[in-house]
Formats: sequence, structure tokens, C-alpha cells
Amino acid sequence: MRFVTVRDLRSKPGQIWRQLSKEKEMVLTSNGKPIAILFAISADTLEESLIVLRRARAMAAVDYMQRRSMDLGTARMSLDEINKEIAAERKSRRAR
Repeated sequence: MRFVTVRDLRSKPGQIWRQLSKEKEMVLTSNGKPIAILFAISADTLEESLIVLRRARAMAAVDYMQRRSMDLGTARMSLDEINKEIAAERKSRRAR
């Protein structure tokens, strides 16, 4: 997979877009750290691509939560305890 810097994307966008259409995916970096993944798509596949990416993100989140739960010893929480945790997290996100 090809890595491309934010600077390169700004200074030569046409070249990057042409490469993306050939390579199909690239990692965008800033200060040497990955910040985004660029995928080549078409107008015909936009909705399907978004669904697939969102599903993959959701699966990764569930996997992370399961591993974290095991690490913290909270894997045996009751449904009521889980709902309280969810409510608290939602409240803290709204406060941000």
C-alpha cells in the first residue's frame, strides 16, 4: 500500500488522484503518522462503499469493546450495569 503525505496531496493533487485510481487505496500521513485511508470509488459504488466501511468500523469497535471488557474484568456485567455505562458515556459525549 502506498503512503502519501498531506504536503504531497496539497502540492500535486492531480498526480495523487491518478495514482489512487491505479492503486485503489492509499494511506494519507501527516508528520509521518497515518491519519486517513483514501479509497478509489465511483459514483455507482459510493453508497455500497460507505456501508462496507461503516460496517467494518462498527465491527472493529465491537471487537475493541470486547477485548477491553475482558481486560478490565467487566465482561460479566448485568444488562442494567451496561445500560448505565452507555447512558454515562452518551452524557459525557454530549457535554463535549
